[in-house]
Amino acid sequence: AMAANGGSLERRGSMRRSGSKAKEEPAADHGAEEHASGPSDIEVIKEKFGKLLLGEDMSGSGKGVPSALALSNAVTNLAAAVFGEQRKLEPMAPDRKARWKKEVGWLLSVADQIVEFVAKKQVLDNGVEMEVMGTQQRRDLQSNIPALRKIDAMLLDYLDAFKDRTDFWYVKRDSCSDAEKEESTEKWWIPIVKVPPNGLAPASRAWIQHQKELVNQVLKAAMAINANCLMEMAIPESYLESLPKNGRASLGDALYRIITDVEFDPDDFLSTVDLTSEHKILDLKDRIEASVIIWNRKVHNKDGKSSWGSAVSQEKREQFEERAQTLLLIIKHRFPGIPQSTLDIAKIQENRVRNHTQYNYSLRSDPYYFTCH
Repeated sequence: AMAANGGSLERRGSMRRSGSKAKEEPAADHGAEEHASGPSDIEVIKEKFGKLLLGEDMSGSGKGVPSALALSNAVTNLAAAVFGEQRKLEPMAPDRKARWKKEVGWLLSVADQIVEFVAKKQVLDNGVEMEVMGTQQRRDLQSNIPALRKIDAMLLDYLDAFKDRTDFWYVKRDSCSDAEKEESTEKWWIPIVKVPPNGLAPASRAWIQHQKELVNQVLKAAMAINANCLMEMAIPESYLESLPKNGRASLGDALYRIITDVEFDPDDFLSTVDLTSEHKILDLKDRIEASVIIWNRKVHNKDGKSSWGSAVSQEKREQFEERAQTLLLIIKHRFPGIPQSTLDIAKIQENRVRNHTQYNYSLRSDPYYFTCH
């Protein structure tokens, strides 16, 4: 992982390297040669789209997942296979780059068929103009898919920029000291990186820092698309059924008193909670999100229960909901890299709207991001 200060590359990891394969003998005939080269594009397409049509249930028993989730999983699995092998800051291997561009193109071609009805003008043979309903690709896809493709191209270009860099290099685990091996245990699959004895030169540090900032901007753009897609997804019934009966039960007495206090301050609220670990941050986010939904449903009476006799007025619930929304925004801003919340996971798993599968496509930027950090 890369750091631009201190004159060193930090968070070093190691990687298991497989030995080079022995050179194979020439195929005896054309048929054997074709078989040895792997399946053809047509065969791969048939397999991938067959899984999509069957919802990943190749037995045909009808127990597959929704087609939107199947498509989302296909993009995720492809990204893991291709970018999971990108363990160095160097240009991607041509064969893996070609595979990624080709196969993600196949999967995203589904988005071309996700359309909406729009009114269009049509002139008849007699010159009469009339309005008819036509189809066009959904507006969100028209903007998001090109943006994601641009992000994808930028990430590959950033990797290409590391070609022939000599200011740092990678070594085998066996050639490192015990101390260096100990540092690399956290991410053993990443090669151990070396720098000159005096560290990186100022120009090299500045260049690497610039690359890091570029990747950060790409990650922010991808996360913004993610957030918008998740926001548009309906809240699954399974999640709603799991919610506590009120905001107090979701937040707990201590946090509920703070968020409902007359003199509420979001910074004071966050200063009173333990945010020292990723797990605790995610737990707080889960509880706040749940309280937002609970209050919102009570304000709009979506929980099917009468508000008569309630100790909390509608106006107060709206105020509490706004405060909780503010807290969520602050948490997302301060901790942009935290994992998906329980609500996010529920939406993705229950997603039945194919246009929202772009969510996983934009997440594809993460492997390179974590390689660089």
